[in-house]
Amino acid sequence: QLQLVESGGGLVQPGGSLRLSCQASGLTLDYYAIAWFRQAPGKEREGVSCMASMTSGGGVTTYTDSVKGRFTISKDSAQNLVYLQMDSLKPEDTAVYYCAVGGIICVWRDGGYNGMEFWGKGTQVTVSS
Repeated sequence: QLQLVESGGGLVQPGGSLRLSCQASGLTLDYYAIAWFRQAPGKEREGVSCMASMTSGGGVTTYTDSVKGRFTISKDSAQNLVYLQMDSLKPEDTAVYYCAVGGIICVWRDGGYNGMEFWGKGTQVTVSS
């Protein structure tokens, strides 16, 4: 059964760090583009970061401007896990974070990464003092 399960969210002070994980089962992450999205209360869901397929897309990574230099997407192929390392967190990073899988390359469209087919249920990240 195909499943994506996020973990690692929590409450952190501004300037702190968190590492989110997304465990995949029922599919091999290397074959797909993998993305992180987030949705803050009262706001549209937005794309945060994306990694193209390792086998066909070269594993190229992209980030939305607001997280560049602070967030890093990575993958453990052996464990079929994808991570989002989040450093220098700000209150505006507060949101539910979702991982998603689909397609081969990362195509930015309308504030997110197009073509994602499978989604996790999300993990809450709260940045507050």
